[in-house]
Amino acid sequence: MSVLDVFDQPPTLDGELVRMEPLAERHREPLRSALSDAAVWRWVKIDAASEPALFDGWFDQALANVAGRSEFAFATVRREDGSAIGSSRYLSFRPDDLGLEIGWTVVSRAAWGGGANSEAKLLMLEHAFERLGCARVEFKTDALNERARAALAAMPSSFEGIFRKHMLMYGDRWRDSAWYAITNEEWPETKRRLCERVAAQRLPEAR
Repeated sequence: MSVLDVFDQPPTLDGELVRMEPLAERHREPLRSALSDAAVWRWVKIDAASEPALFDGWFDQALANVAGRSEFAFATVRREDGSAIGSSRYLSFRPDDLGLEIGWTVVSRAAWGGGANSEAKLLMLEHAFERLGCARVEFKTDALNERARAALAAMPSSFEGIFRKHMLMYGDRWRDSAWYAITNEEWPETKRRLCERVAAQRLPEAR
């Protein structure tokens, strides 16, 4: 498979806590409800919790980008009850260089810290490196987002620097973006540690 085969063979990625399903219209209303807390959107380009039209614009654009083969969006679905609790995407495809980015990750505040986001990352990274043949997977986050940066460092992924004035956010605030990446040589160790992290986050629920 190659990087762009994700569009021709849309994957469903199954974990123990979550299932990553190709984003579809059936996910719209469940995600609107799950992502209604403004804190979910604090560090992304828009505040889709503030009004229905902004959420619909975000959702419609995600579907349009999949149709245009510029991004591939997933719904993060909790396996326990089948509820949609978040979304994430493959984007910034560089098929000639075997690279892509994982981004636009939003998760219901009720699911924070419960292992769902860690397992979603594990599933997407595993598919990228072991099915799509990626040599490099990138992540970008707001340089001020200490929670996300700590999670990326703990994954672990390598910090590669700050891109100043990288994005103009809502409210006309410029965002400096912190850049992280994992290469295929680093992936086995990252996978081992990420699996341990996911297992540790599951322990309280298993008691």
